[in-house]
Amino acid sequence: MDLFTVENLFTLAMLVFLQAVLGFDNLLYISIESKRVPEEKQQLVRRLGIGLAIFLRIGLLFAVVNLIGAFQDPFFSPHIGELFAAKFNIHSVIVLAGGVFIIYTAFKEITHMLSIHDPGAHSEEAHRSVPVAVAWIVAMNLVFSFDSILSAIALTDSIPVMATAIVISGFGMMALSDTVSDFLKRNRMYEVLGLFILLIVGVMLVGEGGHIAHIHFGEYAVEPMAKTTFYFSIGILVIVDIAQGRYQKKLDSERAQGAH
Repeated sequence: MDLFTVENLFTLAMLVFLQAVLGFDNLLYISIESKRVPEEKQQLVRRLGIGLAIFLRIGLLFAVVNLIGAFQDPFFSPHIGELFAAKFNIHSVIVLAGGVFIIYTAFKEITHMLSIHDPGAHSEEAHRSVPVAVAWIVAMNLVFSFDSILSAIALTDSIPVMATAIVISGFGMMALSDTVSDFLKRNRMYEVLGLFILLIVGVMLVGEGGHIAHIHFGEYAVEPMAKTTFYFSIGILVIVDIAQGRYQKKLDSERAQGAH
């Protein structure tokens, strides 16, 4: 088969690695979304959502390969004097919409966590129906995978290689989604960290979508967040969270000793 050549196998390894790196934020969203259904159905939601997304991502791959021009050609170009200008295409709209929705989701979850009196209490959305939760996971999975598919097309023109990478990364994500969800359940203090990481992901997607759409506010163009800036920000958040956790334990220990 054409797949089993040294060049294609090397490209396949590169694509699987790329999917793994870009899939971390997707795993966070899947974990948060699955919490909104009853606990006994959460694993089903994660696996069903990712499983359906695998097939739809392969369909998206064929669509992008055959209609890449349609995704990149502007279809709406608003212009308000020197105040605002843009050239929206399908790619930019998908990325912008995904970014806005992720920012909304993260902000709403953070607000809820700060407002409830009982951290273990479920929100009103905790019993979201399984079909709705699966639909959101599938939709956001496609948003997260759009750029990775475009990157894959830049690396190879072999559809079997790209489709195989999607399947391998999809099953890997299916396995890791349970691990991430279980970790967040056992370590509730990291939920806020995960939500703020998701918030930064949303901001990054909005910046990237605005750049693709060539959005200008007066003389200022919307610029994408550099990947190095993104990972640096995530690293700082993790370090601050670890330091804060250790300092909190130290304060608790001092209070306990003072009480005696």
